[in-house]
Order: sequence, then C-alpha cells, then structure tokens
Amino acid sequence: MDREISSIEKQILDVAEAMPENKYNFSPESLNISGADYKGVRSFALQLKHVAASNYAIWSPLTGDKFPADFIGGNGPDNVKSKADIINFLKDSFAIGHRAAATLTAENMLRSPQAGKSTRLYLVEFAVAHAFDHYGQMVEYLRMNGIVPPASRAKSE
Repeated sequence: MDREISSIEKQILDVAEAMPENKYNFSPESLNISGADYKGVRSFALQLKHVAASNYAIWSPLTGDKFPADFIGGNGPDNVKSKADIINFLKDSFAIGHRAAATLTAENMLRSPQAGKSTRLYLVEFAVAHAFDHYGQMVEYLRMNGIVPPASRAKSE
C-alpha cells in the first residue's frame, strides 16, 4: 500500500509542478464550451487542495492525527493559496498516508479503526483511488492549457 501511495503522490505532485502558478485558478468553466456543463467545478488549485484535505480526512483515523476544523468542506484551509503552499499541503497530506500505511498489519488491516465502519485497508486504498480520480481531472486541466502532462512526456524531455 505504501508503494501505491508513493505512485499517486508522484503523479499528483508532478501535475502540481507542471501547471504554472498563474493557471492555478483555471477551471474549464472559463472556456465557455457550448453544451458543456462545467458550472461550479473546482479550479486546478481547488482540485489539489481537495485531494490534500481528503487525504487528511481519510487517513487521520488510522494515524491518530487530529482532523483540522478548517479542512471541513473538502477544500482545505482558505489561507493555502500559493503554488508553493498548496504543494506543501499536498506533501504533508501524503506523509500522513505513508504513516497510515505503516499502521497496517496482517492482524488489523481488515478491522475498522475505532471511529468507523470501513476497514483499515479500505481506507488506505480509498484515498489512493480518490486521488487518482482527481489526478485524471487535473491531467485534462493541463491539456486544456496546452501542457503535456508529465507522465505523457517522452522520456528524453
């Protein structure tokens, strides 16, 4: 599971680095595509912050970390705005994921943590799957801005 967390962590951090800071507020809504319904979708920055806040929410019951009150609502704290701050927020959230994976044992992985019904293994995996879902959306945001996603670039670049 730790390897799975490392995989999505790299993918998310790579797209976060690839998007120029002046495009962090980009949302497909701004393209005004006829027939498209992008009204109210998250900006690139909010996609990243949502992944980080969700990581905290999903993994903190396994690590015992307190879920910060200003993360409620799914988009993280309002004061995290710059590209550097968002990337640090992401890195910190994945650090909790690595700690959560380290708590899994053969004896406890199919048990629920004290405050839930889902198994410990499911919680670790669900956060990975959730982040991959948003990663796919962020890849499209990059492409809509003429940026080839890092995972799609030739190895020689």
